[in-house]
Amino acid sequence: MKDKVMLIEQAREAARNWCEAWNQRNLDAIMDHYADDIEFSSPTVVKRWGIADGWLRGKGKLRDNFAIGVTAPELHFELLDVLLGVNSMCVIYRRESGALVTDLVEFDEQGKARRVVACYAYASDVSATGKGVAGNSPASL
Repeated sequence: MKDKVMLIEQAREAARNWCEAWNQRNLDAIMDHYADDIEFSSPTVVKRWGIADGWLRGKGKLRDNFAIGVTAPELHFELLDVLLGVNSMCVIYRRESGALVTDLVEFDEQGKARRVVACYAYASDVSATGKGVAGNSPASL
């Protein structure tokens, strides 16, 4: 059981560091979390790049995407929780826009994010209880 506690604490620490890097707009620190051959899917990819399937592949393209993201007015990520999987974790956080976000992160052998799927519940789609509504469409990112 002690090992499980250590694993969740390591995951929480990594998630805290990642959120803090975003809050500081530190692109290099953000990118340190990702493998060179990262595959990243997010509604932001569709909106920013017009890529219909939502996937970016490669650290350079992801860096270009995040370079836009760090310019968001009043940028702030509030870490809410971390869930563990097998060689993976789910980071649950709230954006400055009020959007509730989950990033499902799969790790490579070096502990870097190899594949990430980001899912958003937008502020207008989240009730006062914090529960999202199925069938949402992105209003803003």
